[in-house]
Amino acid sequence: MFARVIFTTLLLSSTIILQLNAKIPPLAKPLLGIYGLIAGIFLLSVQYTIIFKRVKQAVNFAYIQICIDTFIVTLIIFVTGSFSSIFSFLYLVVIIYTSMLLSRKGSMIIASLCCLQYGVMIDLEYYGVLQPFLLQGSTISTGYAWSHVIYKIMITMVACFAVAFLSGLLAEQARRTKKELLAMERHVKRVEKMAAVGEMGAGLAHEIKNPLASLAGSIQLLKNDINRNPDQDKLMQIILREADRLSTLVSNFLLFAKPPASQLESIELGKVLIETVQLFEKDSTCAGRILINKQIDSDILIEMDPVHLRQVLWNLLINAAEAIEGSGTINIKLFSEKNKYACIDITDNGSGMSEEIMKSIFDPFFTTKKNGTGLGLSIVHSILESYDSRLDVESTENTGTTFSLKLKHISIPT
Repeated sequence: MFARVIFTTLLLSSTIILQLNAKIPPLAKPLLGIYGLIAGIFLLSVQYTIIFKRVKQAVNFAYIQICIDTFIVTLIIFVTGSFSSIFSFLYLVVIIYTSMLLSRKGSMIIASLCCLQYGVMIDLEYYGVLQPFLLQGSTISTGYAWSHVIYKIMITMVACFAVAFLSGLLAEQARRTKKELLAMERHVKRVEKMAAVGEMGAGLAHEIKNPLASLAGSIQLLKNDINRNPDQDKLMQIILREADRLSTLVSNFLLFAKPPASQLESIELGKVLIETVQLFEKDSTCAGRILINKQIDSDILIEMDPVHLRQVLWNLLINAAEAIEGSGTINIKLFSEKNKYACIDITDNGSGMSEEIMKSIFDPFFTTKKNGTGLGLSIVHSILESYDSRLDVESTENTGTTFSLKLKHISIPT
């Protein structure tokens, strides 16, 4: 919108300068058309600003604006000489910012619309249906050969589609790069945060684990050595159960804070993934209610401890299954990316997550589950960090979630 206002101001300024230098009458027909267009563009910009705050479907609104902009450009070309106008390049400007706002498909659609409008306008002018606003010079039908007219139309069309393709390609690459940079930035912030929490928590967890083991052992001895009534027996069972639960929690936290030393092996990733999925399909979390679809590339090798790999995959599968209420689907895709990463996408059609929840899912003890500990994804993140790999997440509420696992040190046999 701001760019539209700047362009309109420049057009108004250049028109006034032209009028003063050429001593054109203020009420000349071409100038009246230009001034009318300028006023219309200003009014449209104000209207867009008012409407934009209430718009819910931004993409559709962008399409409407851009289509109107192509029509405005056609009018500008028409009132400034039509076939002889120097403003046909404005179609390319519209196509370029379309590729920045919309997809490559959107820029090709707008390029087609520009070509259609320009071709129809020139044809109608050539056959005398339209009379251009001319300050001086000849009309297209008397001043140019038909072959020259066709040539200019074709050049304009080729330019529009070439710019649409190239600008769309560059815009997609820029969006992809920006997305990767944001994901990397979030990853670095998580690593820094996890390092601070892990360093502090590891010592604290050790201090808790040792006396907790002594406490549980003492209770077990008392339970075996003293006479007790049923109420005392029930209380001791509660103490032992909660001590075991706390011990498991502390052990999991230690696993997050300091993953055990790895024993690197060359692993065929697809084989381990299939084995883990087969086991998971028999688990009570999945069996009978979740359909798992697999798309797995073969012959992808990585260097990793197989125990760590299975733990990561299992946690992600459990997380996906628990996000699905009732029956649902989990899609698993294994593929190679740029011969640098082995990528595993695990997508569920569950409840999804909000932006606020997504910011905290890797934090220790953060959970949205009734009986969750909040350490599953934290452990996954910690294990992957030790292998210089990462986990990205995309989620839409009421639609589903995709966890993208990127493992380094990939080797593809030839």
